[in-house]
Amino acid sequence: MKNFKNISLAVLATASLISCSKNDDEPIQELPPSSQEFQGIRETALQHQTQSFTATAGTGIITLTSAKGVTITLDGNNLTKNGNPVTGTFDIKFIELFDKGTMLVTNKPTMGVMPSGDKGILISGGEFYINATQGGVQLVTLSSIQLNVPNNLSGDPLDNTMTFWTGDTTDSDNLAWKRDGGTPAGGQGGAVGFNQNSYNMSFGNFGWTNIDRFYNDPRPKTQILATVPAGYDNTNSSIYLSVDGEGQNQLAKFDTYNAVTQQFSEHYGQIPIGLLCHIIFATEESGQWRYGIKAVTTTAGAVYSFSLAETTVGTEAQMIAAINAIQ
Repeated sequence: MKNFKNISLAVLATASLISCSKNDDEPIQELPPSSQEFQGIRETALQHQTQSFTATAGTGIITLTSAKGVTITLDGNNLTKNGNPVTGTFDIKFIELFDKGTMLVTNKPTMGVMPSGDKGILISGGEFYINATQGGVQLVTLSSIQLNVPNNLSGDPLDNTMTFWTGDTTDSDNLAWKRDGGTPAGGQGGAVGFNQNSYNMSFGNFGWTNIDRFYNDPRPKTQILATVPAGYDNTNSSIYLSVDGEGQNQLAKFDTYNAVTQQFSEHYGQIPIGLLCHIIFATEESGQWRYGIKAVTTTAGAVYSFSLAETTVGTEAQMIAAINAIQ
């Protein structure tokens, strides 16, 4: 009986220590995700935004309508596969992104390459991806692709300062938008035309395209930094920035990480001083999103820090809703 009593007391003491070792208000800290887990949740989000169509080549102009009402037009008589004209059915993949929530979960921020080579924040009229394959083989178009984009998808009124941009995916983790112009048919260039209630994009290649203009703020600029919880870095988490008052169609990204200082940076020094904005930490946890959102007014050389206690775990839909709720 004495031994049983001693064992019982030991168990109770251990249970008491366990229950007192954690603050109930502090989130349970799982192991940080691997880079593959973080990339996987982004790829899943991109799949959720991907629309699939089937069309027939050799029958003239093909017109399709996206889930949000974008009209897609291409010439089915001017497609080639391995240099030969395409006949029969083929597959089209299409993605359309109009809000910062889906831009974040798919890792498609609005960062444009400036003439100096630095990157600045873009205001977008829509980010788009279109591709065509047959039997898994990439097709090439010899004539222009057109997208007619209702301007109410990205906010009224129509903005005639928007121009055509293409997505540079050389760095697969940091999509950058490059200003592109010229003759769209059969070339690399593209153009944006303006109708009464829509943008009309014409371009000559499959891939990522965008209707954009640079965010304009005359105030002095600075570089700001962000730190994240221990165990997290640029392989398994990201930092983004949303400008207050600029609507849904913009999202900047801190696209560099210093492994020595363990800080993320918008390293071009293009953030206006005194900017009202929200800084967002995003990562993965057990197949869901873990994220933190901070409302800040930027100061010169500021460092903003995130702890796990300041984060929330949620589904992709909850993450998108939380980001889109930022005004």
